[in-house]
Amino acid sequence: MTAPVEVELLADGRLVVWSTEDSRNLFNTDFYGKPLGNPKPREDFEEPLILDLIEGIYLLEKKKVFVLLNNHKMTFASLRKVAREKLEGFDAKYRVYHDLREKGFVVTPGLKYGCDFAVYEHGPGIDHAPYIIQVMSREDQMTALDVVKAGRLASTVRKTFIAAIPSCNDVEYLEFKWWKA
Repeated sequence: MTAPVEVELLADGRLVVWSTEDSRNLFNTDFYGKPLGNPKPREDFEEPLILDLIEGIYLLEKKKVFVLLNNHKMTFASLRKVAREKLEGFDAKYRVYHDLREKGFVVTPGLKYGCDFAVYEHGPGIDHAPYIIQVMSREDQMTALDVVKAGRLASTVRKTFIAAIPSCNDVEYLEFKWWKA
C-alpha cells in the first residue's frame, strides 16, 4: 500500500491535492477528482486536483488520503461533520457513493446532468457514463412530471436514469427505461 496522500480542506468545502504526482496518481488510477480548470485532462496534467467532500471522505475512510485543515489532521468524524453542514442529504449520498465505488464503478458529481452522480463502468475518457443517479428516500414522492423530466434528461444525454434509495443495510436501485411507441 502506498503512503496516504496529503489533502487540504478549503473554506468552501473543496479538498485540494497540491502535489502534482499525487494528483496524477489519484486521478489516473481510480479517477478521483478533477484537475483544476482542466476539463479534458491527460495523464500528465500539471494542475492541482480538486476533490469534492464525498470523494474525500471515501478516500479518508480507505486511508488513501489524510486531510489537513489549518495544518491539523482531520478525523473521519470531523470531516463528515463538515460534509453534513455543507451538503444537503450528505449521509444518503455518501451511502450511495460508497456502495457504487465498492461495486467497482467510477462515480463523479452529476451536477452537469442535474442529478447527484454520473456513473462510469471504466472511467472518464475511457467510456461515457451510462448512468445518472438521483439519491432519494422512500418518503420522497416522484410525480408523473418528475418521471417525464428524468426521462427527457436521460434520453437527451443518452444515459439511463436511476433512483438510488439507501437504507441502513443496503442501497436499492430503481432503473427507468424509456422506449418509443
